[in-house]
Amino acid sequence: MQKIVWEVQYSTPPLALKYCKKCQKKTEHASSGRFRVNAQGKYLDIWLIYKCKNCRTTWNLPLYSRIKPESIDNRLLEQFYSNDGSLALQYAFSTWLLQTNGAEIVLPDYQILGPHPDSGTTVELQITSQYSLPVKVSQILREKLGLSSRELEKLITDGRIQNISLKGLKKCRLNQEITLYIDMSTPYK
Repeated sequence: MQKIVWEVQYSTPPLALKYCKKCQKKTEHASSGRFRVNAQGKYLDIWLIYKCKNCRTTWNLPLYSRIKPESIDNRLLEQFYSNDGSLALQYAFSTWLLQTNGAEIVLPDYQILGPHPDSGTTVELQITSQYSLPVKVSQILREKLGLSSRELEKLITDGRIQNISLKGLKKCRLNQEITLYIDMSTPYK
């Protein structure tokens, strides 16, 4: 059995679709990669700053609200103060955080890195991603294998593509990892 790993790499963090007061309509907001830390007396507020792609008006995505400085790890607090890029990316990729704060998600473009399965074999395919975005597994398979929706559905119905977790493949979304078995013993096109 051939083992293959595909890695889904996103070009940018997802955009937040949110109402912009200056544009007076819903617009796409992109993460600036910068934090705002505000101290009020004994408490801190921490936001990730987003900017409207049309007018550059800012929107602050709340990360921590009214917390005591001693309740947060000193290293993490220093990362907020220094606008740590990797930490900003981690928060910008949190679709849950965006949705909790009233934003809709605009998924970014992505690449699927990894070899194409050899024909004539059974393949254990592991699809991974560093970030958990709601991309459909069926969409990834169609793009990488060059299949139409109908061709993919036939392979699933015939049992030639199976999900190890037994979730329905047509609606299953990639969190950070999924393993599939693909029967490539006969051509699928």
